[in-house]
Amino acid sequence: MSLLRKSIEEAPIIKKGDYNYVIHPITDGVPEIKPDLLSEVVTAMEKHLAKEQPFDRIVTIEAMGIPLATLLSVKMDTPFTIIRKREYGLPGEISVQQTTGYSKSTLFINGVKKGEKVVIVDDVLSTGGTLKAVLSSLKKMGVIVKAVVIAINKGETMEEIQKTFNVPVTAIADITVVDGRVHINSCETG
Repeated sequence: MSLLRKSIEEAPIIKKGDYNYVIHPITDGVPEIKPDLLSEVVTAMEKHLAKEQPFDRIVTIEAMGIPLATLLSVKMDTPFTIIRKREYGLPGEISVQQTTGYSKSTLFINGVKKGEKVVIVDDVLSTGGTLKAVLSSLKKMGVIVKAVVIAINKGETMEEIQKTFNVPVTAIADITVVDGRVHINSCETG
């Protein structure tokens, strides 16, 4: 059994209002991110991203995309940029309003330039609010997004996002939460 599959099966779920929040090492860093689990997920992501080469940079979203992008950057010898939750006020900084299943906030894009070819990696896709906001902003900036690779998809927005933004979106694991239990629909191993 893959480490990712096993860790998903063991992940606790808490309610945030009506939202079922799955607490998982890759998506939350809780209780810890073990190197072998991180390596397995990143190896699977790398296989998908290799098909999209060449690209200029990996883009991720603070916070839990950072461990994934860091290891991918090293393995693929490609720089990465973090879309941050903090405003820096740098020239050309773009603010992005995002709404998730449990919060609203502003993200800030720096360092990504018009015409660049990028791939996006992130930890989880639920409502799609963050990813849609980021893709929309990058499109307005003239950035070419070649692909999106997500560690865990727990929403129903992947196809909609692919069609709306004309970009392939892949998840390493696809899950649903029903009656307070996680069901694994698919799970790749690295």
